[in-house]
Amino acid sequence: MKTIMQFRNLTFILSLFVAFSCSNKQGGGQAGMAGQVGEYKVMTVKEDSITLYKDYPTTMQGIQTVEIRPKIAGYIETILVDEGDYVKKGQILFRLNSNDLMATVRSAEAQVKVAEANLATAKIDLEKTRPLVDKDIISKFELQSAESAYRSSEAQLAQAKASLANAKASLEYTVITSPTTGLIGNFPYRVGSLVSSAITQPLTTISNTSSIYAYFSMNEKEFLTLIEGLSGKTLQEKLAHMPEVSLIMADNNKFGHPGKIETASGLVDQETGSVNMRATFPNPEGILRSGGSGSVRIPQHLASAIIIPQSATYDLQEKHFVYVVGEGNKVKNTEIEVIAGNLKKMYVVSSGLKQGDQIVIEGISSLRDGTPINPKVDEAGNQSQQEVPANKVKN
Repeated sequence: MKTIMQFRNLTFILSLFVAFSCSNKQGGGQAGMAGQVGEYKVMTVKEDSITLYKDYPTTMQGIQTVEIRPKIAGYIETILVDEGDYVKKGQILFRLNSNDLMATVRSAEAQVKVAEANLATAKIDLEKTRPLVDKDIISKFELQSAESAYRSSEAQLAQAKASLANAKASLEYTVITSPTTGLIGNFPYRVGSLVSSAITQPLTTISNTSSIYAYFSMNEKEFLTLIEGLSGKTLQEKLAHMPEVSLIMADNNKFGHPGKIETASGLVDQETGSVNMRATFPNPEGILRSGGSGSVRIPQHLASAIIIPQSATYDLQEKHFVYVVGEGNKVKNTEIEVIAGNLKKMYVVSSGLKQGDQIVIEGISSLRDGTPINPKVDEAGNQSQQEVPANKVKN
């Protein structure tokens, strides 16, 4: 019986030894028994060139958007275009009822004829009076009265002609034409609606979308980083040397024509700390419309960048840290700064690391500052920097 108990104790001890041995052989950064150094995967960082992209939400407007409003009051008689139509400058859009104005024009024309007749009569009277005064048959007072009547008739004729011109202009205003080439907007008023110059909504809007303005904003730090290093003394000169930008449409497709950033506001918004900017995109096919949304994608080329996996970092108080393998294979937690971009699962390091440094890329949650490790260089980890071509980042 005693021999059996000894055999069972020996078997239990052997089982524990086997379990500890297996545990010590497992990789992934797990430390073994006390006094043993765990094996951790590391990568050697190196510099490479890369182009990052960052997207900024944008709203779009045509280069010219015009509200169409009537200059006179009247009922809409005819609408000659439809919503969304492409119209040219000078094309007739609406006709207002013109019956009353045509009657006003005819009345004004009659007043002109009356004034012309009165002027002719006054002229005859003046011509008859002048020789009689010269012969002292009548007094000079009669001549002065005739001359005054003539001048009054001239003024009445001028007034009648002005009234006729105003009546004709009002009649012309019943025909509403397009002041520019572009696309028609919505119609809040239909045939039969009474409209005037005081209406709250315009008859419609016309947007010239041959080119599109894309308005967006970025914070002040990003803006300064963007223009840093660009040639030129003034801001406008620097913007002129910026690379072309892309437009990502609402369906996440890339617009077929590149654009240029042309302007930036001279003031930083005190409430948001942002700088308002405008990019212009050609729109020959008319795909883009005023009021549309999307994102302006701005490239940033880095000639020498260090790219590491996000899994190799940890965050503390909104700062990023990595474990760098130091002297004696002891790790040191090191703060790094990263550049925001569109790389998935990767970070571009702007400071804190240098080429040739080795960082731990797996099992960092079990490490502490000064922990000794057995580093195992992971070639796959080194190649993870090349997930994206060096000169291009995929959408």
